[in-house]
Amino acid sequence: MTKLSVNINKIATLRNSRGGNVPNLLQVASDIQSFGADGITIHPRPDERHIRYQDAYDLKPIVTTEYNIEGNPIKKFTDLVLEIKPTQVTLVPDGDDVLTSNAGWDTVKHQSFLQEMVAEFKSAGIRTSIFIETDLKLIEAAAKTGVDRIELYTEDFAIAFEKGNKEAVKPYTEAAILANELGMGINAGHDLNLDNIEFFKNNIPNLAEVSIGHALISESIYLGIENVVNMYLHRLQ
Repeated sequence: MTKLSVNINKIATLRNSRGGNVPNLLQVASDIQSFGADGITIHPRPDERHIRYQDAYDLKPIVTTEYNIEGNPIKKFTDLVLEIKPTQVTLVPDGDDVLTSNAGWDTVKHQSFLQEMVAEFKSAGIRTSIFIETDLKLIEAAAKTGVDRIELYTEDFAIAFEKGNKEAVKPYTEAAILANELGMGINAGHDLNLDNIEFFKNNIPNLAEVSIGHALISESIYLGIENVVNMYLHRLQ
């Protein structure tokens, strides 16, 4: 069974927009796990516009499933991960000015840097994953870093699938097959949602984990708002 790790960045965004501690990020993480999720993902960025670095520490005792911290391995991020020792670290080549992750690693160009980072995290007992696109040369180069897993960047698939192009999954299938042959586990994330997740999962051999945040939280608003509206109406009667 493919594991679901829920990215709670959007909960932190909502909290930060008003100040205070509503919604309570720690409580949400605890509740999501109690609902059956297999893990919690966070992606702290240098400007702390959603997840704050302190959140990463505060979540450590709360996350009793799998704890995945993703981000660009600058020194501050690396120090944070090595101190917390989550289940998994996912390396993402984010620039400071990006709104959301929009590219995978060039594992050929950054081979030596990634080898160094992977070795450092693995020596601390942290499972490592590299955010990557489907170019098979990049998959081969990723294996040379010693990484445990890759996370397939799925935005292109999601856009094409929404337009009815199911053939767009083929590069992801091929990338997963090669990664499996090279001994790497397969994760995936970015724009996966209720409409495309089952099709994607059925076409990716040995898909270990998906990390979903924006879509899942947005869908929760729509699928859960009727219950809350009626709870208010009931109290007002």
